[in-house]
Amino acid sequence: MTQTVQSSLQTVTCSTCFYHCILGPEQTGQCRARYNHGGEILPLNYGQLTALALDPVEKKPLKMFYPGSMILSAGSYGCNLHCPFCQNAEISQAGRELQTEYMSPRELAGRAQSLSIKGNIGVAYTYNEPLVCWEYVRDTAKIVHDLGMKNVVVTNGSVCEPVLEKILPYIDAMNIDLKGFTPEWYRYLGGDLETVKKAVTVCAVRCHVELTTLIVPGWNDGDDEMKLLAQWVASVDAGIPLHITRFFPRYHMSGLEPTPVESVYRLASAARRYLANVFTGNC
Repeated sequence: MTQTVQSSLQTVTCSTCFYHCILGPEQTGQCRARYNHGGEILPLNYGQLTALALDPVEKKPLKMFYPGSMILSAGSYGCNLHCPFCQNAEISQAGRELQTEYMSPRELAGRAQSLSIKGNIGVAYTYNEPLVCWEYVRDTAKIVHDLGMKNVVVTNGSVCEPVLEKILPYIDAMNIDLKGFTPEWYRYLGGDLETVKKAVTVCAVRCHVELTTLIVPGWNDGDDEMKLLAQWVASVDAGIPLHITRFFPRYHMSGLEPTPVESVYRLASAARRYLANVFTGNC
């Protein structure tokens, strides 16, 4: 009996995302970035960067947030979704086996400040899913704000509301992937549509939000689905920018054909019936 109780005390539930992974001692969750250490859920990838680059802010993509500016983009490893078309699968679908470079929050904020002479406005947390290590985003974003700069999060939105509440006081803009509008498609990707819808709703009243929908031929390219998606976004705020982007073969979907350009334009036209700011990408 004593052994059973002791074992259960060592098992912890991660509350970062909808998976609510139940982790035994030193066990890592589905995201490959959070683990149970001594009965506490900690991020393995805190400050462990796999990518760092100065990008145009439009590349995030953000069309209506300081256009023409540059932003220092930083990424680590891990993601709580398993999209078969991921363009950054080598880091998002990997774990601590990757070679990384540690950069403290203060060091990253300082690097961003030093690049202000090149038009840099702050830090974008991106490339992998940054909110599997929301602690690093929070800690860095506080310092970035203290330096008078901006914070951008590029996320799949598949996190629980308490996590958003911890970071939103320091976030100026987000691009959230709204990968489609059917529960079946989200389940195929390892996600949950309702969690993402909740994230969009919460974030849209707290910071600048833009959305991205990648159109994958035969999967989420139906007119009816885009109509429902656009109508729902309009019910939150018809001014939210929506990026409708073209798929190119990647990762486990390398055998597919790229999305026909005319499909992207057709769906963008459908979305514009309900939304004021619709952009096409990768065309």
